[in-house]
Amino acid sequence: QVQLVESGGGLVQSGGSLRLSCAASRRTFSTSVMGWFRQAPGKERDFVAAINWNGYSTGYADSVKGRFTISRDNARNTISLQMNNLKPEDTAVYYCAAADDPRIRTGAPEYDYWGQGTQVTVSS
Repeated sequence: QVQLVESGGGLVQSGGSLRLSCAASRRTFSTSVMGWFRQAPGKERDFVAAINWNGYSTGYADSVKGRFTISRDNARNTISLQMNNLKPEDTAVYYCAAADDPRIRTGAPEYDYWGQGTQVTVSS
């Protein structure tokens, strides 16, 4: 069983920055693709960013390209999401996810493990 714990959410003004982190409990973390998703009230859970097993390949939703950066530290079993130039439409609960696959995945059903989520609120 993989446990994922997110941290770093909060309230920020439009144009500000936040850094989310996710700590994974499993030693095989280094062979898993990791992703971030978000879900706003009344909406589906949407893909935000993903990073492959060695960190050499990343993928982003069009809405966050150029503003968000995903990274990973396999030695520490952690991934991060640096979010810059935040907008009110970025407000959502952000979830960390892991899949037993080394390749980039962008669909929520393709991920096997999920964190509990962390709230990000961007005020205008």
